[in-house]
Amino acid sequence: MESPADDYRIQSFDLDTQMLLKTALKDPSSVNLEKVSNVIVDQSLKDQLFSKEAGRICYTIVQAETQQNNGNVFRRSVLNRLQQEYKRREETRGRSRQEWMCYVSFICNVFNYLKVNNMPMVALVHPVYDCLIRLAQPDALMNEEEVDCLVVQLHRIGEQLEKVNAPRMDELFFLLRDGFLLQEGLTSMARLLLLEILEFRAGGWSLSGTAHKYYYSEIAD
Repeated sequence: MESPADDYRIQSFDLDTQMLLKTALKDPSSVNLEKVSNVIVDQSLKDQLFSKEAGRICYTIVQAETQQNNGNVFRRSVLNRLQQEYKRREETRGRSRQEWMCYVSFICNVFNYLKVNNMPMVALVHPVYDCLIRLAQPDALMNEEEVDCLVVQLHRIGEQLEKVNAPRMDELFFLLRDGFLLQEGLTSMARLLLLEILEFRAGGWSLSGTAHKYYYSEIAD
């Protein structure tokens, strides 16, 4: 039988780190939570699968710490690291597209899971938008993987993001529409992904059954 910790993809860590994370999930005050946050962020930056799920483990530790002693050491540590990496984002992208896309996945995943009074964290709204708008620049649109990364995030959090700041979503979609219509040299897959996300938002963040079938059979081919 799977233990709850298996849900969080922590098997890729060494055994000591797995123990640290398992303890943090159950008894956060007994471990160094700043160390835990660094372990999670470091892994997120190099492991794409983990970066897509890491928001869940962060959410669980935040909940456990709040229940235990009303603390917010872990949440503060994660946000500090996200801010540090955010300041270096252009340098990261220049060094490693893979790490940059992991960072975008991670910050979007944390935005998706960590809420304050059931509302998205205000501190993350502009950094998340800045990352997505960076992915909509002409040089990033030439890279299919970055287009895919952008579209995946918008499927996950686009609707929530638009609710907290609609003008920036308009700004992002102007770039995507112009990229789709005007930019030369896009791959056919990048064009298809852009068309799909333009239609997805136009349909109120959902696709009709027919459109879904069309895009996903094309992507599968």
